[in-house]
Amino acid sequence: MGAREFHDGAQDGLEALEPLDPEQIGSFDGLLTAMRKTAFGGRSLGEAYEVLWAMIEDPDCFVVLTLSGAMTIAKMGKIISSMIDHGMVQCVVSTGALIAHGLTESVGKTHYRHHSSMSDEELFKKGYNRVYDTLEMESNLNYVEHVVARTMKRMDQDQPISSEILTRELGKTLAEEYDGAGILKSAYLKKVPVFIPAFTDSEMGLDLGTWAMSRELARVREQVKGDSDLDVLRAIQRSCPSFNPYLDLNSYASHVISAKRRGIFTIGGGVPRNWSQQVGPYIEICNTRLGLNVQPPRFRYGVRICPEPAYWGGLSGCTYQEGISWGKFVPPEEGGRFAEVLSDATVVWPLLMVGLLERLKQKRTPRT
Repeated sequence: MGAREFHDGAQDGLEALEPLDPEQIGSFDGLLTAMRKTAFGGRSLGEAYEVLWAMIEDPDCFVVLTLSGAMTIAKMGKIISSMIDHGMVQCVVSTGALIAHGLTESVGKTHYRHHSSMSDEELFKKGYNRVYDTLEMESNLNYVEHVVARTMKRMDQDQPISSEILTRELGKTLAEEYDGAGILKSAYLKKVPVFIPAFTDSEMGLDLGTWAMSRELARVREQVKGDSDLDVLRAIQRSCPSFNPYLDLNSYASHVISAKRRGIFTIGGGVPRNWSQQVGPYIEICNTRLGLNVQPPRFRYGVRICPEPAYWGGLSGCTYQEGISWGKFVPPEEGGRFAEVLSDATVVWPLLMVGLLERLKQKRTPRT
């Protein structure tokens, strides 16, 4: 075995790292840019910042924001609406719970900090729903139900609906009747579609179900006089809203197929991430089984913020590299740019957003 030849990294074209000098940093943009030249989680965050900026700045990129976890209860709702307001995302795919809890904010309701002295039994008796260290009032959700019912009342009852249609109409209600900021309000005003693929797994899904049953309640009570309330419930449960999730699937696919390039910014994982990413395999299946020849869409950019590691085996922790094998992403050697931050989104997402707003402001400020 011959003697080793000791290289300097520059000989092999390696990128040099730089000490993070706090004396030279005066902004979030500067901090995140400097972090890319560090290591470990700091470098991951700095790289995510640059990829996120690249997809936002690409005029031909259709950016999909996927959301899971209790981000609105965690007071991240204005970050989401701000991203929509500034044209950073062109589509939102979310859990229904996240949107429902965001609605309570949009109509002026409040979330509270949980005090550790209050037991969960006490919380239940007082109508407080606990999400880790934060409380959602049951009365808040009851008020949201009135907003949903009022919105449904003005809609065409003979037409099938989807989560995209309902969220757009709820956004219209917010825009016309409420002054505060809101995710659905911003989405409505900016014409950004909002999809909730697991719609029935949410407060709004339950609201829509009970709204449909309420329309049958008086008639059914006449028919089952003397029967128990359980019999009444079973009878009215046969009355279901004309909800068609395939309207969502095909509308979303149409948006994504029509784009020249695509980016995905994922908070958490779960159903919103999987549903958003499956559009490439969906088109491939259509080609194979229907004899079509449509170019399957792939995401060129991707940023994921989620604490779940890959070795647990769930999609929330799945790497973009793994997703390439499913035909969901453009490989790096063909121009794909991806970054993943294994962290709590409530810690790093605000840093990214403030940095992006600073950079946008710098870009738009005319030079003197």
